[in-house]
Amino acid sequence: MSAGKVQEGSRVLVSTGSEDFVDSLVGLTSSLFVVHDSLLVLACVKEKYDRVKCWQGEIVHVPEKWAPFDAVFLYFLPALPFKLDQVLGSLSGKCAPGGRVIISHPKGKAVLEQQRQQYPDVVVSDLPDKTYLQSVAAAQSFDVAEFVDEPDLYLAVLICSRT
Repeated sequence: MSAGKVQEGSRVLVSTGSEDFVDSLVGLTSSLFVVHDSLLVLACVKEKYDRVKCWQGEIVHVPEKWAPFDAVFLYFLPALPFKLDQVLGSLSGKCAPGGRVIISHPKGKAVLEQQRQQYPDVVVSDLPDKTYLQSVAAAQSFDVAEFVDEPDLYLAVLICSRT
């Protein structure tokens, strides 16, 4: 969460985040947007926090009217049915200059592989390695500011370099 540098007044988008993660962000900012493909998850968020804007669908189709975002949290990128360049291409036009995109998986690639075996229809891609991430990010006007790929944590922080 700290990688997003969220503060009061920040416009924050969370994609496929857990309710606990949303709970922790609610107190930090007044402009929180949650996108998820599960109506149940969104209904639970909306029941707890009426002021949080919720949208059912995919991150690449988030309405422009919500932009620009200061921070975008992509919790479970390998479950998204889009290639990294599509996701970042969509977000490039929706992030404020200097806005951050945080790609994370709290358990790292080892647990991701277990999840892929358990849920092969859900986990449809890998977490990008640093070289690939830098290449795709640069093509979509992002700079890789931080990259951690350890057995128990994956974290990539991208900063929108578009002016």
